[in-house]
Amino acid sequence: MKVLITGGAGFIGSHLAERCLREGWPVSVLDDLSTGSFENIAHLKARLKFEYTIDTVFNAPLVAELVDSCDIVFHLAAAVGVRLIVDSPVKTIETNVHGTEIVLRAVAKKRKRIVIASTSEVYGKSNHVPFREDADLVMGATTRGRWSYACSKALDEFLALAYFNEKGVPVTVVRLFNTVGPRQTGRYGMVVPTFVRQALLGEPVTVYGDGEQRRCFGYVGDIVEPLVRVARSPSVAGEVLNIGNDEEVSIRQLAETIRARTASRSEIVHVPYDQAYGPGFEDMFRRVPCLEKIERLLGYRPSTPLPVILDSVAADIQARIAENDLSTAATA
Repeated sequence: MKVLITGGAGFIGSHLAERCLREGWPVSVLDDLSTGSFENIAHLKARLKFEYTIDTVFNAPLVAELVDSCDIVFHLAAAVGVRLIVDSPVKTIETNVHGTEIVLRAVAKKRKRIVIASTSEVYGKSNHVPFREDADLVMGATTRGRWSYACSKALDEFLALAYFNEKGVPVTVVRLFNTVGPRQTGRYGMVVPTFVRQALLGEPVTVYGDGEQRRCFGYVGDIVEPLVRVARSPSVAGEVLNIGNDEEVSIRQLAETIRARTASRSEIVHVPYDQAYGPGFEDMFRRVPCLEKIERLLGYRPSTPLPVILDSVAADIQARIAENDLSTAATA
C-alpha cells in the first residue's frame, strides 16, 4: 500500500511517515515547509521506500500526479496553532478549505482512499464533555477570529463527507485532540513544548488565563497508531473518529508538573488572554474526547501516560538546546 502524506514534514506527519515505513509501505510526502520542517524528515531521505516533494497542495496538477501513484492519502496539510490562527486568519481559511478541496477533487477522480485530519477545535464552545463524534458543534461569533480555524475544519469535514455520500469516495475523518511528543515546537502556541523550553531555560512559565482550563494530551506515537489502523480498515469509510487521550489535566497543573519533572526553578506567571492574543479572545474550558467509538471500531486505546510524554518532550528539547549551543559556539 503506497501512502501519500500531505503535510508530511510536520510534527505529526513525520511520525506518521516513520510508522508507515515500519509497516513496509512506500511513503510519499508533500509539504511546503510553511509550518513543517525538513529536519523532521531528513533522517528518512536514505530510505528506499521514502520520497518527498517540497511544494504546496495548491499545486493541483502536482497533487493529481501524486494521488495517481498512491493507494491512500493522509491529508494533514493545514494551518495549525492558535498563534498562527490569530495572526493569519486569511491563510488559515484558505489553506484549510481550498487545499482540502483540491486534494478531495484529485482523490475523487481515481476513487482513492483518503483520511482527512480534522481537530478537536470543531467542538467549539460546547460544554458537553466528553465530546462525542455525533454531538452538536457550538461555534463562536464570526467577529471572533479565533473560531475561523474551527469553522474551516468543520467545512473540511462537511466537504469530505459530501464526497463520500455523493461521489462514493472512501473518506474517513479523524478529529485529532492535543498531540505532543518529540519534534513539536512551541512556535505557533503549542503549550507543552513552550512550557518545557521555558522550564529548561529557567524562564518564567507563562500560563494564559487563570490556568484552570483543562486539556488532554496524547503522545504522538499513540496518535499515529490508530491512523495506521484506519488505513488497514476500509470499513471505517464515511466515519468520523476522535483520536487522542482522555486523561485530563489543568494547564496550571501541567505547568507545575513540567517544572517538577525538569527540576526547574522557573516561576509560573499568569498572562491575561487579552495580552497574549488580543482583545476578546475566547477559549474552551475543557476539551475531552470520547474514545468509545474508536475503541469499538478499531480496538484502540492510548497507552502512554502524561509523565512519560513530558519526559520525552523534555529530552528532545534539551537535545535541541544543546545542539544550538554547540552551533553558536562553533560560529562565535
